[in-house]
Amino acid sequence: MILSTTIFASTLHLSISSSPSKLNPLIATDSASGEIADWIFDSLVGYDKEGKVVPKLAESYRFENNTTLIFKLREGIKWSDGKPFSAEDVLFTYQLITSPKIYTPYADEFRYVKRVEVLGKDKIKVTYKEPYFKALQTWMVSIVPKHILEKEKDIMTSFFNQHPIGTGKYTIDGFEVSKDIVLKANPNYYIHKPNIDKIVYHFMPDPSTEFLMLKSGKLDVGSLTPLQMEREIDEEFKKRYNFFEKMSNSYTYLGFNLKNPKFKDPKIRQALSLAVDRKELVDILFFGHGRVCTGPFMPKTSAFNPDVGIPKVDRKRAKALLKEAGYDKGHPLAFEIVTNSNNKIRLYAAQIIQHQLAKIGVKVTIRAMEWQAFLNTVVMPKKFEAVVLGWGLGLMPDAYSIWHSDGYRKGGFNFIGYKNSEVDRLIKKAEKTIDKEEFGKIYRKIFALIVKDNPYLFLYIPNSITVVNRDIKNVSSSIIGVMHNVIDWIKP
Repeated sequence: MILSTTIFASTLHLSISSSPSKLNPLIATDSASGEIADWIFDSLVGYDKEGKVVPKLAESYRFENNTTLIFKLREGIKWSDGKPFSAEDVLFTYQLITSPKIYTPYADEFRYVKRVEVLGKDKIKVTYKEPYFKALQTWMVSIVPKHILEKEKDIMTSFFNQHPIGTGKYTIDGFEVSKDIVLKANPNYYIHKPNIDKIVYHFMPDPSTEFLMLKSGKLDVGSLTPLQMEREIDEEFKKRYNFFEKMSNSYTYLGFNLKNPKFKDPKIRQALSLAVDRKELVDILFFGHGRVCTGPFMPKTSAFNPDVGIPKVDRKRAKALLKEAGYDKGHPLAFEIVTNSNNKIRLYAAQIIQHQLAKIGVKVTIRAMEWQAFLNTVVMPKKFEAVVLGWGLGLMPDAYSIWHSDGYRKGGFNFIGYKNSEVDRLIKKAEKTIDKEEFGKIYRKIFALIVKDNPYLFLYIPNSITVVNRDIKNVSSSIIGVMHNVIDWIKP
């Protein structure tokens, strides 16, 4: 008699609305690339489900003093091609991200690092120029393999960017633009091999297609819009999925190109702010599943300034300011808002803003573009008048990359060209502030100053509504999202 065991491979079905551009995490600046790269790569430290910093590729860390950090690396970790991971990879990643070979906003995270030293194959010493409030969080950057990339002549166009080698939970053979993406469980992942053998990201540029796939039970995890949540799901849908809702760590804004003559005058930006009714916008779009955004840092953080309220609508004053700036019925202010076509809520937001601004005589046109084309031909080259976009923020507030004037450069996140010398000074001051209470005070000042300048019209903070197949075991909510423990999920 012969005994045999049959192992049924399990597959997690997800969706993605735009194609990644590059899966090298050091140069991946769009959300699609970042989401896929997060499965493939890992960092020295990260956040746990409670939002506390914990070791990952590092086994432990300690501060020798307020400018010296020591990492002890885990033993036995391998890259997905079987090569051993070591301290040399960490040093190489630091040298690469801070080199002129690549254009990346993530280099800003390392601006206070004086040097990185290898103290054997499993130990790293980091020396900072001075105390830095994000000394530990700096090392949440993904580590890349030295043995693959050290001989690359052009990192920006490397084969590696489409066929990455990592130390993360899953691996990928490669991807094609506008195609499904398949990830396979990494059998050598340092915690344990993920219980789910394969992840398939189904490419769905139209959000309505994702919803139809969810309704038919062909996706295991997905997002719902407030309209879908309130009006378009039935009892069968509710029986199929568990629901997880929380305020997202992100906001959406209308950003102005401050180098464009139309928006250099602060009176014009103030007039537009007075004309946009954020509360009406949120009421129309979110059915109670979102809130008005009042500034650049998230509620429930020490950087949030509760004294800065929702701007009051005053269209009479808005018209007067436009007239002072030289615009009237005979010579109306006209500009174009560009946004990405795969985010319907942003497109609807632009249309509502268009309608609201028409009430003060401003003529707005709207252009919706495919995500990568939008980023590569409009946003990063700074070829726009105004954009509707969003930022996803980390748990630790950091204004530097978006709001410091240093960020207005090739590959930088300050693509609107914002510059306020007092904001620059306060950002630098906060970076050297270790005391949490003092740090919060400084950031609340930054919050108020930015809002006063109106470089963005801060619009809304959506709730994140995630649904997960009820058949999947070990799913739980978390401050960092429902998929924090995905390697422990079990799908029958």
